[in-house]
Amino acid sequence: MSGHLASFMSTHQIVVLGGGFAGLWSAVGAARQLDELGYSAKQAEISLVNRDAFHNIRVRNYEADLAHVRVPLDDVLEPIGVRRVEAEVDGIDFASQIVRLKSATGSTAIAYDRLVFALGSQLARPNLPGLSQFAFDIDTYGAAARLNDHLNALPKLPNSPGRFTTVIVGAGLTGIEAATELAAKLRSVLDRSNLSQPPRVILADHKPHVGSDMGESARPVIEAALQSLGIETRLGIEVAAADARGIVLRSGDRIEAATIVWCAGMQANRLTACFPVERDRFGRLPVDEYMQVCGVPNVLAAGDSAWSMMDDKHKSVMSCQHSRPMGRFAGHNVVCSLFGLPLLPLRIDWYVTVLDLGSWGAVYTEGWDRQVIAKGMAAKKAKRAINCERIYPPLNRDRRAILAAAAPIVQTPPLVQTK
Repeated sequence: MSGHLASFMSTHQIVVLGGGFAGLWSAVGAARQLDELGYSAKQAEISLVNRDAFHNIRVRNYEADLAHVRVPLDDVLEPIGVRRVEAEVDGIDFASQIVRLKSATGSTAIAYDRLVFALGSQLARPNLPGLSQFAFDIDTYGAAARLNDHLNALPKLPNSPGRFTTVIVGAGLTGIEAATELAAKLRSVLDRSNLSQPPRVILADHKPHVGSDMGESARPVIEAALQSLGIETRLGIEVAAADARGIVLRSGDRIEAATIVWCAGMQANRLTACFPVERDRFGRLPVDEYMQVCGVPNVLAAGDSAWSMMDDKHKSVMSCQHSRPMGRFAGHNVVCSLFGLPLLPLRIDWYVTVLDLGSWGAVYTEGWDRQVIAKGMAAKKAKRAINCERIYPPLNRDRRAILAAAAPIVQTPPLVQTK
Protein backbone atom coordinates (compact mmCIF):
# COMPACT_ATOMS: atom_id res chain seq x y z
CA MET A 1 0.00 0.00 0.00
CA SER A 2 1.17 3.55 -0.68
CA GLY A 3 1.55 6.33 1.84
CA HIS A 4 -1.72 7.90 0.72
CA LEU A 5 -5.27 7.22 1.83
CA ALA A 6 -6.57 3.98 0.35
CA SER A 7 -9.83 5.08 -1.25
CA PHE A 8 -12.34 2.75 -2.85
CA MET A 9 -15.26 4.93 -3.85
CA SER A 10 -16.95 2.34 -6.05
CA THR A 11 -17.61 -0.11 -3.23
CA HIS A 12 -18.68 -0.17 0.40
CA GLN A 13 -15.68 -0.79 2.65
CA ILE A 14 -15.89 -3.17 5.61
CA VAL A 15 -12.66 -3.06 7.62
CA VAL A 16 -11.85 -5.58 10.36
CA LEU A 17 -8.99 -4.80 12.72
CA GLY A 18 -7.25 -7.86 14.12
CA GLY A 19 -6.66 -11.43 12.99
CA GLY A 20 -7.28 -13.22 16.28
CA PHE A 21 -10.33 -15.29 17.14
CA ALA A 22 -12.78 -12.38 17.01
CA GLY A 23 -11.19 -10.61 14.06
CA LEU A 24 -10.83 -13.66 11.84
CA TRP A 25 -14.39 -14.79 12.47
CA SER A 26 -15.72 -11.27 11.97
CA ALA A 27 -14.15 -11.17 8.53
CA VAL A 28 -15.33 -14.66 7.61
CA GLY A 29 -18.77 -13.96 9.04
CA ALA A 30 -19.06 -10.82 6.94
CA ALA A 31 -17.97 -12.72 3.82
CA ARG A 32 -20.54 -15.40 4.58
CA GLN A 33 -23.38 -12.91 4.91
CA LEU A 34 -22.39 -11.09 1.71
CA ASP A 35 -22.40 -14.45 -0.06
CA GLU A 36 -25.79 -15.34 1.43
CA LEU A 37 -27.23 -12.04 0.18
CA GLY A 38 -25.69 -12.47 -3.26
CA TYR A 39 -23.55 -9.32 -3.06
CA SER A 40 -20.31 -9.18 -5.03
CA ALA A 41 -16.96 -7.58 -4.23
CA LYS A 42 -18.03 -4.64 -6.40
CA GLN A 43 -20.75 -3.87 -3.86
CA ALA A 44 -18.79 -4.48 -0.66
CA GLU A 45 -15.13 -5.24 -0.02
CA ILE A 46 -13.83 -6.73 3.23
CA SER A 47 -10.31 -5.93 4.43
CA LEU A 48 -8.69 -7.52 7.47
CA VAL A 49 -5.80 -5.63 9.04
CA ASN A 50 -3.34 -7.65 11.11
CA ARG A 51 0.22 -7.09 12.29
CA ASP A 52 1.46 -10.29 10.64
CA ALA A 53 0.33 -13.00 8.24
CA PHE A 54 -0.95 -15.44 10.85
CA HIS A 55 -3.94 -16.33 12.98
CA ASN A 56 -2.35 -17.38 16.26
CA ILE A 57 -4.10 -20.08 18.27
CA ARG A 58 -3.05 -18.09 21.31
CA VAL A 59 -4.49 -20.46 23.88
CA ARG A 60 -1.87 -23.03 22.85
CA ASN A 61 1.17 -20.79 23.37
CA TYR A 62 2.04 -22.56 26.62
CA GLU A 63 2.72 -25.84 24.81
CA ALA A 64 6.15 -27.30 24.10
CA ASP A 65 5.47 -27.86 20.40
CA LEU A 66 4.43 -24.63 18.67
CA ALA A 67 4.51 -26.08 15.15
CA HIS A 68 0.75 -25.93 14.69
CA VAL A 69 -0.31 -22.91 16.72
CA ARG A 70 -0.26 -20.50 13.76
CA VAL A 71 -2.62 -20.63 10.79
CA PRO A 72 -1.67 -18.66 7.65
CA LEU A 73 -4.41 -16.07 7.28
CA ASP A 74 -4.25 -16.29 3.50
CA ASP A 75 -5.34 -19.95 3.67
CA VAL A 76 -8.62 -18.75 5.15
CA LEU A 77 -9.08 -15.30 3.62
CA GLU A 78 -8.01 -15.79 0.00
CA PRO A 79 -10.59 -18.48 -0.85
CA ILE A 80 -13.44 -16.26 0.40
CA GLY A 81 -12.23 -13.01 -1.18
CA VAL A 82 -11.18 -11.10 1.94
CA ARG A 83 -8.25 -8.72 1.43
CA ARG A 84 -5.45 -8.98 3.99
CA VAL A 85 -3.53 -5.84 4.98
CA GLU A 86 -0.34 -6.44 6.96
CA ALA A 87 0.15 -3.44 9.22
CA GLU A 88 -0.08 -2.12 12.76
CA VAL A 89 -3.09 0.02 13.60
CA ASP A 90 -1.83 3.47 14.65
CA GLY A 91 -5.12 5.28 15.30
CA ILE A 92 -8.73 5.80 14.26
CA ASP A 93 -10.50 8.97 13.12
CA PHE A 94 -14.14 8.27 13.84
CA ALA A 95 -15.40 11.53 12.34
CA SER A 96 -13.72 10.89 8.98
CA GLN A 97 -14.06 7.08 9.27
CA ILE A 98 -10.38 6.48 8.62
CA VAL A 99 -7.96 4.02 10.22
CA ARG A 100 -4.30 5.07 10.31
CA LEU A 101 -1.79 2.28 9.71
CA LYS A 102 1.94 1.68 9.96
CA SER A 103 3.77 -1.01 8.07
CA ALA A 104 7.25 -1.90 6.85
CA THR A 105 6.68 0.35 3.84
CA GLY A 106 5.58 3.39 5.84
CA SER A 107 2.40 5.07 7.03
CA THR A 108 -0.91 4.82 5.24
CA ALA A 109 -4.63 4.88 5.98
CA ILE A 110 -7.75 3.00 5.02
CA ALA A 111 -11.28 4.35 4.88
CA TYR A 112 -14.28 2.41 6.14
CA ASP A 113 -18.04 2.48 5.83
CA ARG A 114 -18.26 -0.04 8.65
CA LEU A 115 -15.52 -0.99 11.10
CA VAL A 116 -15.09 -4.02 13.34
CA PHE A 117 -12.59 -3.43 16.15
CA ALA A 118 -11.14 -6.79 17.21
CA LEU A 119 -7.57 -6.06 18.26
CA GLY A 120 -7.90 -8.25 21.30
CA SER A 121 -5.97 -8.02 24.54
CA GLN A 122 -2.41 -7.91 25.74
CA LEU A 123 -0.52 -8.96 28.83
CA ALA A 124 -0.60 -6.37 31.60
CA ARG A 125 2.99 -5.66 32.57
CA PRO A 126 3.45 -3.36 35.57
CA ASN A 127 6.39 -0.99 35.63
CA LEU A 128 8.57 -3.07 37.94
CA PRO A 129 12.36 -2.81 37.83
CA GLY A 130 13.83 -5.45 35.53
CA LEU A 131 10.52 -7.00 34.52
CA SER A 132 10.60 -6.04 30.84
CA GLN A 133 14.25 -7.08 30.56
CA PHE A 134 14.29 -10.38 32.40
CA ALA A 135 10.76 -11.85 32.39
CA PHE A 136 9.38 -14.05 29.64
CA ASP A 137 5.71 -14.49 28.74
CA ILE A 138 3.49 -16.54 26.44
CA ASP A 139 1.23 -13.72 25.26
CA THR A 140 2.25 -14.03 21.60
CA TYR A 141 3.70 -16.73 19.38
CA GLY A 142 7.03 -14.91 19.27
CA ALA A 143 7.16 -14.61 23.05
CA ALA A 144 6.30 -18.28 23.51
CA ALA A 145 8.99 -19.32 21.01
CA ARG A 146 11.57 -17.20 22.86
CA LEU A 147 10.67 -18.88 26.13
CA ASN A 148 11.05 -22.35 24.62
CA ASP A 149 14.42 -21.39 23.09
CA HIS A 150 15.55 -20.09 26.48
CA LEU A 151 14.54 -23.31 28.22
CA ASN A 152 16.41 -25.41 25.65
CA ALA A 153 19.54 -23.30 26.22
CA LEU A 154 19.52 -23.67 30.03
CA PRO A 155 22.04 -26.56 30.09
CA LYS A 156 24.60 -24.25 28.44
CA LEU A 157 24.36 -21.68 31.24
CA PRO A 158 26.87 -21.66 34.10
CA ASN A 159 25.76 -23.75 37.03
CA SER A 160 23.83 -21.73 39.60
CA PRO A 161 21.23 -22.39 42.34
CA GLY A 162 18.36 -21.26 40.07
CA ARG A 163 19.51 -22.56 36.68
CA PHE A 164 16.66 -25.07 36.40
CA THR A 165 14.16 -23.15 38.50
CA THR A 166 11.22 -21.40 36.86
CA VAL A 167 8.95 -18.91 38.60
CA ILE A 168 5.55 -18.30 37.00
CA VAL A 169 4.02 -15.10 38.35
CA GLY A 170 0.23 -15.20 38.17
CA ALA A 171 -1.72 -18.26 39.31
CA GLY A 172 -4.77 -17.68 37.13
CA LEU A 173 -5.74 -19.93 34.24
CA THR A 174 -2.84 -18.95 31.98
CA GLY A 175 -0.30 -19.25 34.79
CA ILE A 176 -1.57 -22.68 35.84
CA GLU A 177 -1.44 -24.02 32.29
CA ALA A 178 2.04 -22.56 31.80
CA ALA A 179 3.29 -24.04 35.08
CA THR A 180 1.92 -27.55 34.53
CA GLU A 181 3.42 -27.67 31.03
CA LEU A 182 6.74 -26.17 32.16
CA ALA A 183 7.28 -29.05 34.54
CA ALA A 184 7.39 -31.42 31.57
CA LYS A 185 9.40 -28.99 29.42
CA LEU A 186 12.16 -28.74 32.01
CA ARG A 187 12.32 -32.49 32.52
CA SER A 188 12.65 -32.95 28.77
CA VAL A 189 15.49 -30.42 28.59
CA LEU A 190 17.33 -32.17 31.43
CA ASP A 191 16.80 -35.63 29.94
CA ARG A 192 18.17 -34.55 26.55
CA SER A 193 21.27 -33.19 28.26
CA ASN A 194 21.72 -36.26 30.46
CA LEU A 195 21.46 -34.13 33.58
CA SER A 196 20.06 -35.64 36.75
CA GLN A 197 19.37 -32.35 38.54
CA PRO A 198 15.64 -32.12 39.37
CA PRO A 199 13.76 -29.16 37.87
CA ARG A 200 11.90 -26.76 40.12
CA VAL A 201 8.68 -24.95 39.13
CA ILE A 202 7.18 -22.32 41.43
CA LEU A 203 3.74 -20.81 40.85
CA ALA A 204 3.45 -17.44 42.60
CA ASP A 205 0.55 -15.05 43.12
CA HIS A 206 -0.49 -12.16 45.36
CA LYS A 207 -3.79 -13.89 46.05
CA PRO A 208 -4.15 -16.55 48.78
CA HIS A 209 -5.31 -19.29 46.38
CA VAL A 210 -4.36 -20.67 42.98
CA GLY A 211 -7.04 -20.42 40.30
CA SER A 212 -9.01 -17.94 42.36
CA ASP A 213 -11.55 -17.47 39.56
CA MET A 214 -12.15 -21.22 39.30
CA GLY A 215 -14.22 -21.42 42.47
CA GLU A 216 -14.43 -23.83 45.37
CA SER A 217 -15.36 -26.89 43.32
CA ALA A 218 -12.31 -26.86 41.03
CA ARG A 219 -9.65 -25.59 43.42
CA PRO A 220 -8.99 -28.93 45.17
CA VAL A 221 -8.57 -30.58 41.77
CA ILE A 222 -6.04 -27.96 40.68
CA GLU A 223 -4.14 -28.19 43.96
CA ALA A 224 -3.99 -31.99 43.70
CA ALA A 225 -2.63 -31.76 40.17
CA LEU A 226 0.03 -29.23 41.16
CA GLN A 227 1.12 -31.40 44.07
CA SER A 228 1.26 -34.50 41.88
CA LEU A 229 3.47 -32.68 39.38
CA GLY A 230 5.77 -31.38 42.08
CA ILE A 231 4.91 -27.73 41.44
CA GLU A 232 5.48 -25.45 44.42
CA THR A 233 3.27 -22.47 45.23
CA ARG A 234 4.15 -19.12 46.78
CA LEU A 235 0.89 -17.34 47.53
CA GLY A 236 0.07 -14.03 49.13
CA ILE A 237 3.33 -12.49 47.89
CA GLU A 238 4.12 -9.43 45.77
CA VAL A 239 6.93 -9.08 43.27
CA ALA A 240 9.05 -5.94 43.66
CA ALA A 241 11.69 -6.47 40.97
CA ALA A 242 13.28 -8.96 38.59
CA ASP A 243 16.88 -9.51 37.58
CA ALA A 244 19.02 -12.07 35.77
CA ARG A 245 19.05 -14.34 38.84
CA GLY A 246 15.37 -14.30 39.79
CA ILE A 247 12.78 -12.13 41.52
CA VAL A 248 12.78 -9.93 44.60
CA LEU A 249 9.63 -9.84 46.74
CA ARG A 250 8.20 -6.85 48.58
CA SER A 251 9.19 -8.63 51.79
CA GLY A 252 12.82 -8.45 50.67
CA ASP A 253 13.05 -12.21 50.09
CA ARG A 254 14.51 -13.52 46.85
CA ILE A 255 13.58 -16.48 44.68
CA GLU A 256 16.57 -17.61 42.65
CA ALA A 257 15.40 -18.56 39.15
CA ALA A 258 16.97 -18.40 35.71
CA THR A 259 13.50 -18.33 34.19
CA ILE A 260 10.72 -15.89 35.09
CA VAL A 261 7.39 -16.15 33.27
CA TRP A 262 4.92 -13.30 33.75
CA CYS A 263 1.26 -14.36 33.49
CA ALA A 264 -0.38 -11.80 35.77
CA GLY A 265 -3.31 -9.99 34.20
CA MET A 266 -4.71 -8.92 30.85
CA GLN A 267 -5.80 -5.60 29.38
CA ALA A 268 -7.71 -4.75 26.23
CA ASN A 269 -5.70 -3.34 23.34
CA ARG A 270 -4.47 0.17 24.13
CA LEU A 271 -6.36 1.66 21.17
CA THR A 272 -9.66 1.21 22.97
CA ALA A 273 -8.60 4.41 24.76
CA CYS A 274 -9.25 6.45 21.59
CA PHE A 275 -12.98 5.60 21.71
CA PRO A 276 -15.24 8.29 23.23
CA VAL A 277 -16.87 5.78 25.58
CA GLU A 278 -16.49 4.61 29.16
CA ARG A 279 -14.48 1.40 29.28
CA ASP A 280 -14.49 -1.26 31.97
CA ARG A 281 -11.60 -2.04 34.33
CA PHE A 282 -9.93 -4.15 31.64
CA GLY A 283 -10.16 -1.30 29.12
CA ARG A 284 -12.88 -3.07 27.12
CA LEU A 285 -15.46 -1.30 24.97
CA PRO A 286 -19.18 -1.62 25.78
CA VAL A 287 -21.11 -3.24 22.94
CA ASP A 288 -24.80 -4.10 22.66
CA GLU A 289 -26.21 -7.52 21.88
CA TYR A 290 -25.52 -6.90 18.17
CA MET A 291 -21.82 -6.11 18.85
CA GLN A 292 -22.30 -2.42 18.04
CA VAL A 293 -20.10 -0.09 20.11
CA CYS A 294 -22.44 1.94 22.26
CA GLY A 295 -22.44 5.58 21.14
CA VAL A 296 -20.03 5.20 18.19
CA PRO A 297 -21.78 5.09 14.79
CA ASN A 298 -20.80 2.49 12.20
CA VAL A 299 -18.38 0.68 14.51
CA LEU A 300 -18.73 -2.82 15.96
CA ALA A 301 -16.34 -4.56 18.32
CA ALA A 302 -15.81 -8.16 19.36
CA GLY A 303 -13.54 -10.36 21.41
CA ASP A 304 -11.21 -9.36 24.21
CA SER A 305 -11.47 -5.65 23.31
CA ALA A 306 -15.21 -5.60 23.97
CA TRP A 307 -17.72 -6.64 26.58
CA SER A 308 -21.33 -7.58 26.11
CA MET A 309 -23.92 -9.31 28.26
CA MET A 310 -23.94 -13.01 27.41
CA ASP A 311 -27.13 -13.66 29.37
CA ASP A 312 -29.21 -11.77 31.92
CA LYS A 313 -26.41 -11.58 34.50
CA HIS A 314 -22.98 -12.23 33.04
CA LYS A 315 -20.60 -10.23 30.87
CA SER A 316 -18.42 -11.83 28.24
CA VAL A 317 -14.97 -12.91 29.39
CA MET A 318 -11.60 -12.68 27.68
CA SER A 319 -11.53 -16.13 26.09
CA CYS A 320 -11.92 -17.75 22.70
CA GLN A 321 -15.15 -19.28 24.06
CA HIS A 322 -16.75 -15.84 23.73
CA SER A 323 -14.46 -14.21 21.15
CA ARG A 324 -15.37 -16.66 18.40
CA PRO A 325 -19.18 -16.26 18.58
CA MET A 326 -18.82 -12.52 19.15
CA GLY A 327 -16.81 -12.42 15.94
CA ARG A 328 -19.27 -14.47 13.93
CA PHE A 329 -22.19 -12.28 15.03
CA ALA A 330 -20.20 -9.08 14.47
CA GLY A 331 -19.39 -10.21 10.93
CA HIS A 332 -23.00 -11.04 10.18
CA ASN A 333 -24.30 -7.82 11.70
CA VAL A 334 -21.76 -5.50 10.12
CA VAL A 335 -23.10 -6.50 6.70
CA CYS A 336 -26.71 -6.23 7.81
CA SER A 337 -26.00 -2.80 9.28
CA LEU A 338 -24.43 -1.65 6.04
CA PHE A 339 -27.42 -2.69 3.93
CA GLY A 340 -30.21 -1.81 6.38
CA LEU A 341 -31.19 -5.38 7.27
CA PRO A 342 -32.28 -6.74 10.69
CA LEU A 343 -29.47 -7.59 13.06
CA LEU A 344 -29.07 -10.79 15.07
CA PRO A 345 -28.56 -10.59 18.86
CA LEU A 346 -25.98 -12.80 20.52
CA ARG A 347 -27.00 -14.68 23.65
CA ILE A 348 -25.10 -17.57 25.24
CA ASP A 349 -26.88 -19.44 28.01
CA TRP A 350 -24.05 -21.77 28.96
CA TYR A 351 -20.48 -21.46 30.17
CA VAL A 352 -17.71 -24.03 30.51
CA THR A 353 -14.06 -23.89 31.51
CA VAL A 354 -11.56 -26.58 30.57
CA LEU A 355 -8.20 -26.07 32.25
CA ASP A 356 -5.14 -27.99 31.10
CA LEU A 357 -3.13 -29.49 33.96
CA GLY A 358 -0.20 -30.94 32.04
CA SER A 359 0.54 -34.64 32.28
CA TRP A 360 -1.92 -34.92 35.19
CA GLY A 361 -4.82 -34.28 32.81
CA ALA A 362 -7.30 -31.40 32.98
CA VAL A 363 -10.38 -30.19 34.82
CA TYR A 364 -13.71 -29.52 33.08
CA THR A 365 -16.31 -27.29 34.74
CA GLU A 366 -19.80 -26.15 33.82
CA GLY A 367 -21.66 -22.99 34.79
CA TRP A 368 -20.48 -19.61 36.00
CA ASP A 369 -19.93 -21.16 39.45
CA ARG A 370 -17.60 -23.68 37.74
CA GLN A 371 -18.88 -27.00 39.03
CA VAL A 372 -16.48 -29.85 38.21
CA ILE A 373 -17.94 -32.27 35.67
CA ALA A 374 -14.81 -34.21 34.72
CA LYS A 375 -11.13 -34.33 35.62
CA GLY A 376 -7.96 -36.16 34.73
CA MET A 377 -7.59 -37.77 31.32
CA ALA A 378 -11.31 -37.58 30.49
CA ALA A 379 -11.17 -33.81 30.76
CA LYS A 380 -7.81 -33.76 28.96
CA LYS A 381 -9.39 -35.43 25.94
CA ALA A 382 -12.01 -32.67 25.77
CA LYS A 383 -9.29 -30.02 26.17
CA ARG A 384 -7.30 -31.42 23.25
CA ALA A 385 -10.41 -31.58 21.09
CA ILE A 386 -11.09 -27.91 21.83
CA ASN A 387 -7.53 -26.65 21.43
CA CYS A 388 -6.59 -28.73 18.40
CA GLU A 389 -9.86 -29.01 16.48
CA ARG A 390 -12.88 -27.02 17.62
CA ILE A 391 -11.32 -23.54 17.60
CA TYR A 392 -9.53 -23.89 14.25
CA PRO A 393 -10.98 -22.62 10.98
CA PRO A 394 -11.16 -25.12 8.10
CA LEU A 395 -7.61 -25.59 6.82
CA ASN A 396 -8.39 -27.07 3.39
CA ARG A 397 -8.93 -23.72 1.56
CA ASP A 398 -12.46 -24.91 0.73
CA ARG A 399 -14.52 -21.75 0.22
CA ARG A 400 -17.85 -23.28 1.10
CA ALA A 401 -16.52 -24.99 4.23
CA ILE A 402 -14.88 -21.78 5.45
CA LEU A 403 -18.03 -19.72 4.95
CA ALA A 404 -20.23 -22.38 6.55
CA ALA A 405 -18.04 -22.37 9.66
CA ALA A 406 -18.92 -18.70 10.25
CA ALA A 407 -22.68 -19.17 10.55
CA PRO A 408 -24.07 -16.83 13.25
CA ILE A 409 -25.04 -19.58 15.66
CA VAL A 410 -23.93 -20.51 19.17
CA GLN A 411 -22.28 -23.91 19.28
CA THR A 412 -23.29 -26.39 21.92
CA PRO A 413 -20.84 -27.02 24.79
CA PRO A 414 -17.96 -29.37 23.94
CA LEU A 415 -18.58 -33.00 24.76
CA VAL A 416 -16.85 -34.65 27.70
CA GLN A 417 -16.91 -38.20 29.02
CA THR A 418 -17.85 -38.00 32.70
CA LYS A 419 -17.12 -41.64 33.46
